Amino acid sequence: MLIDSSGLSKVKDSVKEKIFFGHEPSAELIAILSVYFVQGILGLARLAVSFFLKDELLLSPAEVSAMLGVVALPWMIKPVFGFMSDGLPIFGYRRRPYLILSGILGAIAWVSMATVVHSSWAATMAIALSSLAIAVSDVIVDSLVVERARKESQADAGSLQSLSWGASALGGLVTAYFSGMLLEHFTTRTIFLITATFPLIVSGVAWLIAETPVNKNTNDSNNANPLSIQHQLKQLRQAVSQKTIWLPAAFVFILQATPTAESAFFYFSTNELHFEPEFLGRVRLVTSLASLMGIWIFQRFLKSVPFRVIFGWSTVISAILGMTMLLLVTHTNRDLGIDDRWFSLGDSLILTVMGQIAYMPVLVLAARLCPPGVEATLFALLMSVFNLAGMVSYEVGAIIMHWLGITESNFDSLWILVIITNLSTLLPLTFLNWLPKDDTQIEALPTNNEPPFLTNLILQEQESKAIE
Repeated sequence: MLIDSSGLSKVKDSVKEKIFFGHEPSAELIAILSVYFVQGILGLARLAVSFFLKDELLLSPAEVSAMLGVVALPWMIKPVFGFMSDGLPIFGYRRRPYLILSGILGAIAWVSMATVVHSSWAATMAIALSSLAIAVSDVIVDSLVVERARKESQADAGSLQSLSWGASALGGLVTAYFSGMLLEHFTTRTIFLITATFPLIVSGVAWLIAETPVNKNTNDSNNANPLSIQHQLKQLRQAVSQKTIWLPAAFVFILQATPTAESAFFYFSTNELHFEPEFLGRVRLVTSLASLMGIWIFQRFLKSVPFRVIFGWSTVISAILGMTMLLLVTHTNRDLGIDDRWFSLGDSLILTVMGQIAYMPVLVLAARLCPPGVEATLFALLMSVFNLAGMVSYEVGAIIMHWLGITESNFDSLWILVIITNLSTLLPLTFLNWLPKDDTQIEALPTNNEPPFLTNLILQEQESKAIE
C-alpha cells in the first residue's frame, strides 16, 4: 500500500513538473488554461469563415484582407476592457463576470453566422462580435496570469506564460485537422453552429476563478478595491512615458505592421493549386504543431537570449525562408520535382516555428512592464500595439493586392507581392536598438518606490526544467 502511494505521488509530481511546469493543477489554474484552450479551439471555424467569405459571399482577396483588418478592431481597444475590469467590478467582482459575458457574446456571434448572416456587412459585424468576445476574455485571463505570475519562484519565472500559450496552441492543434475535414462533410453554417458551443465553456469555467468581492477583502492584492480611473491613467502615463517601454512597443508595431499576403495565398491555394479543405486542415495541423514546437524551443533554449538577438535573427531567417514562396507561386517547385502539397507543408512548418519564437519575447516583455493594480490595463495596452500593427498589416496588404491587380483568379503579380512582403520585414531592423539590450534596462524602471515590474516573470539564465 505504501509502495502504491509512493508511486502515485511520483506520478503526480511528474505530471505537475512535466505538464504543468511545476504549478499545482488547481481548479483555478484549470479554468485559466481552459480559457486559453478555447481561444485555440475556436480555430475550428477559421477555414469555414475563409470559404464562406470566398464562395458564398464572393469577396475578392483584397476585400477579405480589408475585412480581416476591420474585425480586428476589438483587439485595438483592449485597454478599454482592462479599464473596465480593473476599475468597474460587476457585483463586486473584477474578473469572473466579464468572462461569463464574453462567453455569451461569443456564442451569439457564431449562432448569428450560422443563421442570419447573408451579406458582407452582416458577416463583418458577426465576426467582429466574436473578436470582441475573445478580446475581452483574453484581457481578463491575461490579467489573471500576470497577477499569479508575481507569486512564481525565481526558478519557475516565465513558466506560467509558456503553459498558458501552450494550452492555446494545444486547442488549435485539437481542431486543426478537423477544421478542414468537417468542411468535406458539413456546410460552413453547420460548423459555425458547432463552434458556438465553445465560448460557453468560458462562461462555465469562470465560476472556478478564486475571486473575493472587492468590498469584502481589502487586504487581498489581487482583489483590492478597484483603482479609480484617474489613478489608473496616472500610473499608465508614468509607465508609458518611459523610453524603456514605448521604444520596444514602437519597434514591435513597426515589425508587425509590414504588409501581409495571407488572403492572397488562401485564394491562390484554393483556386490555383486546388487545395481542398481537408488538406488545408492538414496544413493547419502542421502549423499548430509548429507553434507548440516554437514554444518548446523558446522555453528550452532561448529564455536567456537578449531580445535584440532573437528579434534580429528570427526576422532575417524568416525573410529568407519566406522568399521560398517564390518557388511555389511561379510553379518552379514542380520543375524541381517538389509537389505543391509537400512544399506548402514544409514551408508552413518552418515559418510558423520562427514566428512563434519571435512572438514569445513580445509576451514576456509586455508582462514584465506591468505594475501592480493595473495589470489588465497596461498589459492590454502593450498588446494592443501588436494587434493594431496586425490591422495595419492587413489593410496595407489589401491596398497592395488591389494595386497589383491580384484577384480570385489573377495571380500573375503574386510573385511581386511575395518580394514586397518579405523585404519589408527587414526594414524594422534599422530600429533594433530600440529594444532593451539586457534585463537590467527593464529592472531599472522607476515605479514610484514599488518593486521592479513583475521581476518574477523575467526569464532566468538558468536552463528551464519545465519542458525536457
